[in-house]
Amino acid sequence: MTFEEKLEILTESAKYDVSCSSSGSRRKNMSGGIGNAAPTGICHSFTPDGRCISLLKILMSNECVYNCEYCPSRNSADSRRARLTPDEICSLVIGFYKRNYIEGLFLSSAVFGTPDKTMELLYETVFKLRKVYRFNGYIHLKGIPNADPQTVMKAAALVDRMSYNLELPSEKSLKLLAPQKTRQSLLLPMLNLKSALDDEKQNGNRRKIIPAGQTTQLIIGASPENDGQILKLTESLYRKINLRRVYYSSYIPVVQSDKLPTVGAGLLREHRLYQADWLIRFYGFDAGEICGEGENLSKEYDPKCAWALRNMHLFPVEINKAPLEALLRVPGIGAKSAYKIIEARRYAALDFDCLVRMRVVLKRARHFITCKGKFYGSDSTAQIKNSLLIAGRSEADEQLCMFSEPAAAMSAVTGEL
Repeated sequence: MTFEEKLEILTESAKYDVSCSSSGSRRKNMSGGIGNAAPTGICHSFTPDGRCISLLKILMSNECVYNCEYCPSRNSADSRRARLTPDEICSLVIGFYKRNYIEGLFLSSAVFGTPDKTMELLYETVFKLRKVYRFNGYIHLKGIPNADPQTVMKAAALVDRMSYNLELPSEKSLKLLAPQKTRQSLLLPMLNLKSALDDEKQNGNRRKIIPAGQTTQLIIGASPENDGQILKLTESLYRKINLRRVYYSSYIPVVQSDKLPTVGAGLLREHRLYQADWLIRFYGFDAGEICGEGENLSKEYDPKCAWALRNMHLFPVEINKAPLEALLRVPGIGAKSAYKIIEARRYAALDFDCLVRMRVVLKRARHFITCKGKFYGSDSTAQIKNSLLIAGRSEADEQLCMFSEPAAAMSAVTGEL
C-alpha cells in the first residue's frame, strides 16, 4: 500500500470526530522553531454546518481492537486498514505546514494492540514534533481510554488540547453499543487532567499542560436519550470538569447494525443542541430551564425563544433599566449586544433606533422589550409565536456565504442567540 493510499484511508476515517475546533492557545514559539499556536496563528475555516476544518485531521491507525457498533473502524467492519508511524506523521505535518496547507494537527487513533501501546505511540509522535522537529503549532490530541495515566500526562504537557469522547450520553447505551468502554474509563482521565490543571493554578505556575483545555463529543440519535438528558450531562461536564466545549455529532447510519437506528438524527437537532449549549455557557441558563429531562428541544423555535414563550410573565423588560441577566434572556439580544446596552445607557437613554445600530434583532426582541416605556410588539401570544416562527424560518433559509455581514456569519457559526 502506498503512502498516499494510507493517507486517504486515515484522513477519511478521522472525519467523524467533530471535537477538533482549532481555537488556538498561548503557546509561544521557541528560538529556532517553526509554527505558532497563538490565537492569531491559527486559521479558521468553517463548513456550511459550522465545523472547523483548519487542521490536518488524521488517525494514526484505523485498526481497532474495540467493536463499537456505530464506528466505521470497529474490529468487525469490512474496511481497508492502514497505520502510520510517528516519523511518517511528523514528516507529513512539517511538510504540509511548510507548504502552508495547515496551521496545526488533530491526531487520533483507533486502539490497536493495547490502549497503552497506542497511547505511547501517540505520545512519541507529539514528542518528536515538539522536541525533534521543533514544531510550535497547534496540536489537539485524542486521548485513549484505559491508557497509562503517566503517559497521558506526559502527552498533555506537549499538546494544546486533549479530548476524550464520551460518544454516548449514558452508561446503558455504552454497554449496548460500545461494550469495551465504560463511563469511568472516559471520565477518569478527564478528571485527572482537570486535577492537574487545578494544581497548576493553585501553585501559581504558568499553565504547562493543555493550555487550550479539554473537549468531548456526543453522538446524537444513535441511542434513545432525549435532549433534556443530553443537556443535563453537558451542564455537568462544563461545571464539574471545566470543559472548553462539548461537540454534538448527529448520528449518520454509515454502518449496518441491528442495534442502531436506520435513519439519522438530522442536523436540526444537532443545531438546536449547539444553541442550547451556547445558552448554558454564555447566557446564565440552567439545563433544566431550557429543556426538561424527559423532553426534546423545540423544532419550531430556537431554545431562547422557546424559553421566553413559556415565561411571558417575565416580559417585557425595559431596556434602560433591566439588569444584564434579564437582557441576556431576551430573544434577539446576544451577549455582545447586552454588554453594549449596559455600557451605552450609562450616557443616554436608549431608543429603538439605538438598538438597530447595535444590531439587536428587533423582529424577535420587540415582543419582549420596551424602550423609554414604549412597546412595539404584539400583545397576543399567538401572534408572537407566529412572528417568531416566520423569523426563524427566514434565517434558516438564508445561505451563509463568504461575504455575509460579519455579525450574521458569526451568529450562524457559533449559535449565538
